[in-house]
Amino acid sequence: MGNTIIATDFNFPGQQSVYRGKVREVYRLHNDILVMVATDRLSAFDVVMPKGIPYKGQILNQIATKMMEATKDIVPNWLLATPDPNVAIGHACEPFKVEMVIRGYLSGHAAREYKAGKRMLCGVAMPDGMQENDPFPEPIITPATKAEKGDHDEDISKEDILGRGIVSEADYAQLEKYTRALFRRGTEIAAERGLILVDTKYEFGKTKAGKIVLIDEIHTPDSSRYFYQEGYADRQTKGLPQKQLSKEFVRQWLISNGFQGLEGQTVPEMTDAYIETVSARYIELYENITGETFNKANITNIQERINENVKAYLNGIDQ
Repeated sequence: MGNTIIATDFNFPGQQSVYRGKVREVYRLHNDILVMVATDRLSAFDVVMPKGIPYKGQILNQIATKMMEATKDIVPNWLLATPDPNVAIGHACEPFKVEMVIRGYLSGHAAREYKAGKRMLCGVAMPDGMQENDPFPEPIITPATKAEKGDHDEDISKEDILGRGIVSEADYAQLEKYTRALFRRGTEIAAERGLILVDTKYEFGKTKAGKIVLIDEIHTPDSSRYFYQEGYADRQTKGLPQKQLSKEFVRQWLISNGFQGLEGQTVPEMTDAYIETVSARYIELYENITGETFNKANITNIQERINENVKAYLNGIDQ
């Protein structure tokens, strides 16, 4: 397989700290600037897989930055520049400790809970009589607490968020408003590509000036689920699985190999041949979601490339 970027150890000018998430590594600089590096790590069931996926970081970063640009007129975001295919640079802010998950359809985690007999998810009622992948009457917001590294995100209700003081009532109202606005825009963008935006999550932070902004990734195959519009209704009528664009195909492969991130389970081996198919699938996701041909970056020495591109950008803004 080609080169991948699994971990980084950069020392950028003015660097103060580093945060390493499941997929992204964030370098905080002295002037309240964040350098976010999208690695090729693959996370499923909140577990990071042992091997990287070629071009995955580039794909996620470029989709996210394109979607930030396409939504900045309705929701402000943290982004300043993308000096490298795997890097986004923006303003530092204090992240809210919740992920705003919004679901237009009964799929994924919601469908698994529904099949188990539950009709409430994060304090939100789900109607009786639904089948998997049916649309909800209106999109529902089902938040999750942001996990520390290695832990699982957990469902949480709006009432618990407010009751525990995780987010203030005024801020939460704004987060809900932004979440619905972003989902409407994402749905419109997806429809132009012949896709259905099924569900997604958004993360927000607050700047030192008290402004709420969109952060992290948006409308990527790691944070979102898409169906193809063509054939959707026919598949639902026949009770067939939907053809979808998301990393759900990885989750299903893991489940079929006896892994769901539960204690005592071992991650199945991902052969080079399987990893190659995952990389190809991510490229397919990129091209379908953006409507553009994917241009592979030079991965001869990804670390050196990133280091040079980021430092060149930082030198430019310091002049």
